[in-house]
Amino acid sequence: MLLIESSMGKAVRRIAIYGKGGIGKSTTSANVTAALSERGLKVMQIGCDPKADSTRLLTNGVKYPSVLETLREKSDVTLGELVHEGYGESLCVECGGPKPGMGCAGRGIIAAFDTLEKLGAIKEYEPDVIIYDVLGDVVCGGFAMPIRNGYAKDVFIVTSGEMMALYAANNIAEAVKGFSIDGYAKLGGLIQNSRNIENENEIIDKAASEIGIDVIARIARDPAVQRCESIGKTVIEGEPDSAQARSYRELADKLLSSSEDISGGMRCD
Repeated sequence: MLLIESSMGKAVRRIAIYGKGGIGKSTTSANVTAALSERGLKVMQIGCDPKADSTRLLTNGVKYPSVLETLREKSDVTLGELVHEGYGESLCVECGGPKPGMGCAGRGIIAAFDTLEKLGAIKEYEPDVIIYDVLGDVVCGGFAMPIRNGYAKDVFIVTSGEMMALYAANNIAEAVKGFSIDGYAKLGGLIQNSRNIENENEIIDKAASEIGIDVIARIARDPAVQRCESIGKTVIEGEPDSAQARSYRELADKLLSSSEDISGGMRCD
């Protein structure tokens, strides 16, 4: 059984958010998770980065042991040791990675996914939405897992107008296009996480045109993000009435709009 269905056969909305390291994909993912949780959806966020810090803004800054850390300590693990409750009853999972210099981080993601499947995570928790937060500097083996084998349905790429962020975005897009030929995930669009560089909107619009996708949101550079991160919270939780919180809520709506029917439930196609 892949990590895509509940025990009731309910379709699960599956979204992968990729981006270069340090571009703000985890902040974006956590705020989207918080926004969707506020709407009453059960959201599972799976951090696919060796740093294992994807969900910390949902857990008041608490960094729980990752799947791989737990597996290194003991072979007989339970879901309760791997899945932790966060803001709005969100479900937080960190894949983690090997000890530095001791293994392949991509293989670590594969091992974490396999463990969650064997323990029946989806059957147990029955999420409405799964958010995969994935490091996109290198789209190889394990890091490509969320866009292969039926895990994620739609891929969104966080980028700024900076050269290396756009370079990573292009590589991610090429990987997704390659897998989409086999019926796997499809590109949903670019998310601009602004850095206030000169002509940033135009630079990203040009890149999106060359890739062949849309810019679905422009998130402003706002000190509210840093203020909330300093206390271990998302903007949705820490400054819920701010303009930045509204931007994240609008983004959350856009991520669902292509295949979600709120009145009739979740659907994949």
